[in-house]
Amino acid sequence: MLSPKRVKFRKQHRGRMKGISTRGNQICSGKFAPQALEPAWITSRQIEAGRRAISRYARRGGKIWIRIFPDKPVTMRPAETRMGSGKGSPEFWVSVVKPNRILYEIGGVPEDIAKAAIRIAAYKMPIRTQFIILHL
Repeated sequence: MLSPKRVKFRKQHRGRMKGISTRGNQICSGKFAPQALEPAWITSRQIEAGRRAISRYARRGGKIWIRIFPDKPVTMRPAETRMGSGKGSPEFWVSVVKPNRILYEIGGVPEDIAKAAIRIAAYKMPIRTQFIILHL
């Protein structure tokens, strides 16, 4: 699973997910891609599950690019802990995804295979996505 090698600060505020993605919203390497339609936190496990689904369906044909990286730590308190005693310890990593963000890219496969692979990966995501094609 993806996670940063090292970070400057172990814990972060939750933040807000308002607006649309102004960066990372164009296809740059592949030809087909799923594009987010809703804002969400996507965990490193979900990113990995989508990557596996795409690579298994494409059967080692073509190339896959992961366009999101989980760089935000999410903390959790132990179960049945009383109030106070500070913030919990980091448990997992998420990527903050806003609408219009490209999640993955696929190249080197036919459109029907790419569409089916991205549909399977979209079921693993907690958000709605749309299939987009690079038009030259």
